[in-house]
Amino acid sequence: MQTQVLNYRVIIESETYPNGTKVYNAYCPTLQIADYGDSVEQVLDSIKDGVLLAIESLAKEKKSIPQDNLEEQIVTSTKVALPPKLKIAIA
Repeated sequence: MQTQVLNYRVIIESETYPNGTKVYNAYCPTLQIADYGDSVEQVLDSIKDGVLLAIESLAKEKKSIPQDNLEEQIVTSTKVALPPKLKIAIA
């Protein structure tokens, strides 16, 4: 039997708490699951477990498994220069 491999987009952001502790939050928008960890590697391992659990749960309930079409998506960022007269508070 051939192994099936599904590919999902995962967004990872760092967060620093007021006490200085840094954690990494991971989110898989397609399956709407999230997790966190103390390092990028830890949160990636954890979110993979969550993705597998979500897929197994959907399969058990005989529901369709949503998939990302990463070949047709563009994920990027952009920088904008603010005009000098625009004063904002940056969190």
